[in-house]
Amino acid sequence: MNENSFTRERRRLTDLALGKANLNVRRFYNLDSSTYSAGALDAKTKEMLGLVASLVLRCDDCIRYHLGQCFALQLSDEELQEVFSVALVVGGSIVIPHHRRAVDYWEQLKNPTTS
Repeated sequence: MNENSFTRERRRLTDLALGKANLNVRRFYNLDSSTYSAGALDAKTKEMLGLVASLVLRCDDCIRYHLGQCFALQLSDEELQEVFSVALVVGGSIVIPHHRRAVDYWEQLKNPTTS
């Protein structure tokens, strides 16, 4: 899959930050990455959990990241709608603007030539 501009910029910023990071910061980044690897829960489930948390915390960068991971792990539209339902129930109406942008980004992932 080709990287989109969000993914390229995220990679650039991560490389910049890690290039200047001390050991504790590098360890935290590693912990963050390794947490989403398959274990007792599969990677797809963990990414869905990350997406719910990101929506509730209203972090658009995190939402985009987890949507990209969910897309790569072949999350279905039906599964995504259930993830959105959980996030909206947990987070309330303040999540709605982030939900709207998430739906738009998901459509861009599915149809990169029309965005």
